[in-house]
Amino acid sequence: MIILRAQSLEKTYAPLIPGAPGLRLFRDLSLEVAAGEMVAIVGQSGAGKSSLLHLLAALDKPTSGDVWCGDVHVTGLNAAQAGDYRNRDIGYVWQFHYLLPEFTALENVAMPLLARGMNHKQALAEAAKWLDRVGLGDRGHHRSGELSGGEQQRLSIARALITRPKLLLADEPTGDLDTLTAEHVFKLLQELHHEHALASVLVTHNLEFASRCDRVLRLRKGQLIPA
Repeated sequence: MIILRAQSLEKTYAPLIPGAPGLRLFRDLSLEVAAGEMVAIVGQSGAGKSSLLHLLAALDKPTSGDVWCGDVHVTGLNAAQAGDYRNRDIGYVWQFHYLLPEFTALENVAMPLLARGMNHKQALAEAAKWLDRVGLGDRGHHRSGELSGGEQQRLSIARALITRPKLLLADEPTGDLDTLTAEHVFKLLQELHHEHALASVLVTHNLEFASRCDRVLRLRKGQLIPA
């Protein structure tokens, strides 16, 4: 079953200097990702890989074209609906974890459930289960600054998946980690991807990790091509 479908995406940014041509980042870009499929997107820095994820996550809108996640017309959502979509249908893992430093690990993971109005006790109980799953069951009452880089990224993965989304978007999730820690984080992403039959899109510069995904696509000159 196709979970993510992007059709004929175009994205042009207005010029910084009046009268200059705009920056055309994507042209007639299309992508489909099925449930249970992990797709890696590679390409040179500046090719637009992160910008593409922003369109898929309704963090930005294309100049033209459409994005669908299941039966949700992503590009047609207003700001409030886009927030609900990100909380309900997708999990997003960033290169830099963006954890809230004043809250504990347990509270950080519970935050998406609290944001949707879940009872505080229930949200923390669910967060504790996810901390156990990512190997941080004994770190729940530590704040993010007390965790290592790898622990922080595992925490961000738990936060992304606690809402049980259908789509996982990961933007260089191992890019800020040493080789061994990166391997552990990538394996965890693979395990959770398979456990929850996610449709996953992974942006990475690590070609070895990319080769272990189901498909590898290269973003080049505004289009996705098989790598």
